[in-house]
Amino acid sequence: MRSDRASAFYGTMLLTVTGLAGQVLGFLYRILLSRMIGAEVMGLYQLVMPVYSVLMSLTAAGLTAAVSALTSEYRALGNWRAAWQTLGQCLALAALLLLLPAACVLLFSDPISVYLLGDARTQLGLVLLLPCVLLTGVENIHKHAFYGAGLVRPPAFTELLEQVVRACAVLGLLLLLPPQSPEGTVGIIVTGMVLCEVFSACALTLLHRRWRRSVTGPLGPGERRGKLTGRVIRIAAPIAMTSLLGNLMGSVCAILIPQKLVEGGMDVSAAISAFGVMFGMTIPLLTLPTAFIAALGLILVPKLAESTALKRREEVQRRISKAMLGTSLLMLPALAFLVALGPTLGELVFREPSVGDHLVPLSVGVALSCYQSVLSCALNGVGRQPQAARNALISGAVELAVVYLTVGIPNVGLKGYVAAFLVSSLVGVVLGAVSLRRATGLRLQIFQWLTAPGLAALLMGLDVSLLFRVLRDRGTEPLWAVAACLLFGGALYLAALSAQGVRPSQLIRRRRGCQDCPPRDRIEDRDRR
Repeated sequence: MRSDRASAFYGTMLLTVTGLAGQVLGFLYRILLSRMIGAEVMGLYQLVMPVYSVLMSLTAAGLTAAVSALTSEYRALGNWRAAWQTLGQCLALAALLLLLPAACVLLFSDPISVYLLGDARTQLGLVLLLPCVLLTGVENIHKHAFYGAGLVRPPAFTELLEQVVRACAVLGLLLLLPPQSPEGTVGIIVTGMVLCEVFSACALTLLHRRWRRSVTGPLGPGERRGKLTGRVIRIAAPIAMTSLLGNLMGSVCAILIPQKLVEGGMDVSAAISAFGVMFGMTIPLLTLPTAFIAALGLILVPKLAESTALKRREEVQRRISKAMLGTSLLMLPALAFLVALGPTLGELVFREPSVGDHLVPLSVGVALSCYQSVLSCALNGVGRQPQAARNALISGAVELAVVYLTVGIPNVGLKGYVAAFLVSSLVGVVLGAVSLRRATGLRLQIFQWLTAPGLAALLMGLDVSLLFRVLRDRGTEPLWAVAACLLFGGALYLAALSAQGVRPSQLIRRRRGCQDCPPRDRIEDRDRR
């Protein structure tokens, strides 16, 4: 587990490959799970997950950002002792922050399930979430400590194994202990999640301790406890509050949707099923390629924190520009491909015809949310957490308002959520771009970042859709037709990009004399080894 001295591109690609593999495994797991439990139980499971998100926001969301940013900064300054103190401080704070929410959930699980979630069958899963939240916090804090230290391989491969363990645990429990009720099914799924998190938390803790023992040489002076606590809180508090309020709004939105569908004329079972299809099948299908965005965010924040600490303004701008370009080059063609073949893929893998509904507007919303995520990570990386927090809250409030006003209208239903998703993501992108330009002086390169990749992806999507229809009309098997469309679409997309003067090689090209690891850091790295 040597320090990865390669570029941000290397770290991002490694995390993207392992993350995409994990996404594929998770997607296959979701297919098997949906076939075993059905759309209604999937909807109940999706109702429980917002509580999980809220509890994670309360305990670990801001602390993961703090441990990543501070570890990267202390690494740049050669103060490893302070980096390890940061990890211990964040773990202790996460445990303390969970005590009060856990007590509230245990004491009021019945009214929470009945009156807040709207279905008493979620109570067992709600209680079983608590150990899962604690273990996930330990796991995520260790992961981000690795990312801040420039080590991407241990958390990347642990996360990949985590997907395998989760699938085996949940599906195995469902086979060994056939549930007698929907509530029991949700409880078994959450129990499998707890077993998965036991594996991940233990593995990352042991790997981090092993790596610490391998570090030799000067460890630095460390940091005073009071000062370190203050720095952690200053970074974590705005991010945690943003994440908490954002997840609260997202949770309210998720809980409102089935209730508003019932108001619009659906019966309860149909509303839960429609909710399960949208959030358990359609959106996961479209977000399958977003492993790149998750990987990019994990690498971008500590890299920008390091460049900001060393006062390298041009390097900050270059990193952000590459991140935006990479997002467009990878996400737009992937989404165009899924839109072209999504209805067939959805019916093939989920056996649910309605998976293909609303794919086009949802794909635009997913693309905008990817840009919003990258801009928010960039703001966090350059120390503008309050601006990122404000932008996320405004975007979430817009989504909640549109959902509340539209989903309950007869004959509108889930179209209202689609509109809310689009509008809120667009608001988030505009606010993020304006904030980042003010913070860094970054020049927005609209043609290179958006126009050229967007036109190339549109051309590819239209041609792939036509080719797929021709192949299917001639009797080609669906899987072979998808493979042929993937090869043809990829070649066409690269050709269209080249014709507009945009080359993916720009992502890995470096300016002479400007390495991701400055000379002083390379010398200190060599001395430590």
